[in-house]
Amino acid sequence: MAVGFTLVFVDHPKEAPHPDVSAVAALDEPTRRRLYDHVVRQPGPVSRDEAAAALGLARQTAAFHLDRLADEALLDVVYERRSGRTGPGAGRPAKLYKRSAKQVTVSLPERNYELAGRLLAQALEEAEATGEPVRAVLHRKAHRLGARLAGQGGPGVFDLLERHGFEPRRDGDAIVLGNCPFHALAREHTQTVCGMNLHLLQGVLEGLEDSDLQACLAPSPGHCCVRLEPASAPPATASP
Repeated sequence: MAVGFTLVFVDHPKEAPHPDVSAVAALDEPTRRRLYDHVVRQPGPVSRDEAAAALGLARQTAAFHLDRLADEALLDVVYERRSGRTGPGAGRPAKLYKRSAKQVTVSLPERNYELAGRLLAQALEEAEATGEPVRAVLHRKAHRLGARLAGQGGPGVFDLLERHGFEPRRDGDAIVLGNCPFHALAREHTQTVCGMNLHLLQGVLEGLEDSDLQACLAPSPGHCCVRLEPASAPPATASP
């Protein structure tokens, strides 16, 4: 079943489009979407001629759109000789297209349930193996992940939080987070997910060696449950 997409882009010359947004935008073109749907339904790679014939398109049109899909990593390109002949005189291999292994996810506002799922699964498995409480394992793993994210480089905590979808905003000397990447999970499992998020951001600050800020739980409507306060200020709530 074909799916339609409607995207609205705001001109922002300082930021390149997110790769997944660009991929979804490529599928918003009707002919390109039909070609993508055709290729992924086939049991094997598809040539330009085969795709053009199946959809009643000019070969040049099919080739243009197939290459655009390949450029967006939505399709993989392989080369095969369809004649079955090998060696000199066998001819050039045909350029063929097949579904890519790339997964495309676009969520506005940004969500990252895969990251939360990995942390929760890892914590459960380790707790079952060691007998340690699941929540303690989850907090430790979230903290370590935050430190690793900080170690990936970048100019500072504000930009790192922006890059990972937290939508940071200045509030005096503090930083409030306008988006929670784990929103739906946090609504239904508040203590577990907010505690995980708190330790994740504590790990980020430790990894950045940012001693001017401290992560604390401070839930408020329309914001993430964690707030980054000046280290000199008393924490809003105790860590869970």
